[in-house]
Amino acid sequence: MRLRDATVYFICVILMVGLLIIAGMRLDYINSQRKEMKLIINEPLENAPPSLAFATVAMGAFRGLVVDALWIRADNLKDQGQFFDAKQLAEWITILQPRFAAVWEFQAWNMAYNISVAIPATQPDQRWRWVKNGYELLRDKGIPLNPRSIELYRELARIFQHKIGGVTDDDHKYYKVQLALTMEPLLGPADNEYFEALAKVPAKWQQIIENKDVADLVAALRAAEDVFAGADAGKFVDNYLALRQNPKRFKPSAIETIDNFRGTPALKKFDIFAKAYYLRNTLKLEPVLMQQLNKTYGPIEFSDPNKHVPLDWRHPDSHALYWGVKGLKEVAKNEDREVSITETNTDRIVVHSLQNLFRYGKIFLYDVPVVSSEDSAVSVEGGEQRMEKTIFLRPNLGMFQPYNDAMMAVLDKYKRPDDEGSYKSLQDGHRNMLKNAIFLFYQTGHLSEAQKIYDQLRKLYPFEEFKVPLAVFARNRFREELDGLGIFDAREQIIALLRESYFRYAMRDDDAAFGSEKLAQEVWQRYQEEYPEEYRVDVGKLPVLRYLALLDFINDGQFPPNLRFNLLQRIKIERPERYKEFEQQAEELRKEIEKTE
Repeated sequence: MRLRDATVYFICVILMVGLLIIAGMRLDYINSQRKEMKLIINEPLENAPPSLAFATVAMGAFRGLVVDALWIRADNLKDQGQFFDAKQLAEWITILQPRFAAVWEFQAWNMAYNISVAIPATQPDQRWRWVKNGYELLRDKGIPLNPRSIELYRELARIFQHKIGGVTDDDHKYYKVQLALTMEPLLGPADNEYFEALAKVPAKWQQIIENKDVADLVAALRAAEDVFAGADAGKFVDNYLALRQNPKRFKPSAIETIDNFRGTPALKKFDIFAKAYYLRNTLKLEPVLMQQLNKTYGPIEFSDPNKHVPLDWRHPDSHALYWGVKGLKEVAKNEDREVSITETNTDRIVVHSLQNLFRYGKIFLYDVPVVSSEDSAVSVEGGEQRMEKTIFLRPNLGMFQPYNDAMMAVLDKYKRPDDEGSYKSLQDGHRNMLKNAIFLFYQTGHLSEAQKIYDQLRKLYPFEEFKVPLAVFARNRFREELDGLGIFDAREQIIALLRESYFRYAMRDDDAAFGSEKLAQEVWQRYQEEYPEEYRVDVGKLPVLRYLALLDFINDGQFPPNLRFNLLQRIKIERPERYKEFEQQAEELRKEIEKTE
């Protein structure tokens, strides 16, 4: 019996030793797999002081205490204006706790909202750097380490929608311009064919240079310019795009190489590849998903309601839409999940992005001369007037149907007995949006579209106020807008609408120009009909108000001088009767001034 027990013990020891040896042999492979799958949270800090490096290793499970101390220190540095040191500490905190989404979320928000506004508004480029630091922290580091964290997608989308797309920051226009200028060179003609090509182009460097003609182009550029010679794929693409946008920065031989390949399939193919590569690897925007969003959420053409044109990817709300949808796709992979408040808020960001693209989704970028703050003189560089971009945002009526379709899908998702609060608030927002959309379509002359939306409104929300014909509803809505306006307010409202009409006409957005002018006429007519003449303070004759609004627009320094000049020239050529009316009003005004003097 003892011999049998000893034999069993011996065999068990042999098996134990063998299994330990096998496990030890597999350890290196397991660790390498954990690292590839980014499951290691104890990666060493780079450039960290020895005391911090020692603390993170020695304290082990107590590393949370180190994080707390770093967090307090980072906040103090921010208050002291030591922003770069605060940013470095924030990066260490996220390395110490890479799987804790709240850390990434807080640090990104701190940079984009707190640190950025600690810098004076007179330094918009410095503010923009910190807004970028915030969203790039989430986009480039936080989300890759936490690809299933809906909180990080929502926060990234919110920065684009609220911080960049909103108006609460004094430098919000600068942020919008910088984002638009980053995207514009990558969008080509921005039609469906172009985005299809972006989505289909090879994703890897080796795949594109397998084409002999493309390989010849790459070799020619490497031989022509040093910056291409030893560059890896990323640097080569960066330099190529810089060469196409600003050739003067490069040697003539590099420009000559591009000219030699101009019009060839090789240059066209590599150009598409370079832009897709930059979108995918630098901006983290997957062209395939961008094209899917274009097909689902792009503006519709009224001539063909089934056709979507691409979204304007220069607009911050297009980026908010992208990251919101991507987050929702990730979280939807878990079919057994319970819908969280974060997921609900991400759905809200998606529909609010579409709503914003409807309300002010058209972008107009315009060059304006830079004026010196010291002497108010126009800055000159190399004998030429220096120009910079300004931005104007206006409604995009083609975005209504994508918004409405998305909103109906969200309403269907939250139509559950256990979530009546979310469903009710979503309904309220949808109803108000429908009312506003009806009025906007109506005043711009799209009566059939206005009627279609009004029919939907009455079906979904059978309230008493909607049981009247469209014209009556629009008139009532119009009166609501004007209720409480005094006579001087009404005059200002008319002139403001006419100014908007001139701006739209100058930008060749003729439908919107007609809508604003029509609404101004209706406001004026309302005040003529509302009060008997003996009790009415005259708002002024409509031709006089048109002329005064034109003077306001022409003398408004926020609009570029060439834009104002082009408006006058277009009116003179295309609407000579209106130009003649302006001349008559100018003469009458001159005579009135002389008479008064």
